[in-house]
Amino acid sequence: MQQQWRGPLYPARLPSFHRVPAPALLADRFRWFWIPEWDLAAGRTSRQEVLPFPALNLVIEQDCVRLYGPATRRSVRDLQGTGWAFGLLLRPAAVPFLCPDPGALKDASTALELPGLRTPVTAAMESKANDDGGARRAAAVAAASAWVETALPTPPPESLLANRFEDLIEADPSLTRVDQAADLLGVSVRSLQRIARKHVGLPPLAMIRRYRLQEAADRLRTDPDLGIADVAAELGYADHAHLTDVFREVLGFTPS
Repeated sequence: MQQQWRGPLYPARLPSFHRVPAPALLADRFRWFWIPEWDLAAGRTSRQEVLPFPALNLVIEQDCVRLYGPATRRSVRDLQGTGWAFGLLLRPAAVPFLCPDPGALKDASTALELPGLRTPVTAAMESKANDDGGARRAAAVAAASAWVETALPTPPPESLLANRFEDLIEADPSLTRVDQAADLLGVSVRSLQRIARKHVGLPPLAMIRRYRLQEAADRLRTDPDLGIADVAAELGYADHAHLTDVFREVLGFTPS
């Protein structure tokens, strides 16, 4: 999958990480399941650093379900002992069904009482299936898919327009301005701003910049010989210094 390693800044540090695409009939409500699992020796810590997508995540863990809002900076988590998480990267169209004001969850999360989701997913992930974990994950995916199908209705047209905006940003690295996206979608800039805030909780320009920053980080990570100035020019940054400033602001370090 093209986006398989977008997000994690250091994929080699991941103890075990799987992404499973949403079934075709549910792809308008979430993009994929993401499933980290770890079993670390006593005293060992695995630090996970992520540049999140400009989106919300619904995450099931052993004791809770949490809805994580849009992040404006990198996410850091230290893994210890044994554990797992089971997440859904939500499409914008699904967000209003779960949260009336996603902007209020910016860089934050809230617990949700969703036993119909947590109970079967937890049972699947903690089963003692005698394999490499594939059967457990497949059962959890099936349980979560069934929940989405019944709990999150087919999105209305405006919500599907929010999905189209997300698709445009992802597909075209040369798209760097809000007015470009508004023209392609056939709406006004003001309408696009309203749609983005309702379905993601971020301004549309912030969404565009996050995808461009992910693209920059991915290119620099996978090709160390690539010139920072060249990446900056291709992705709409004013110059090398502009890209460096954004890296430092969001990630806490420079492109180098």
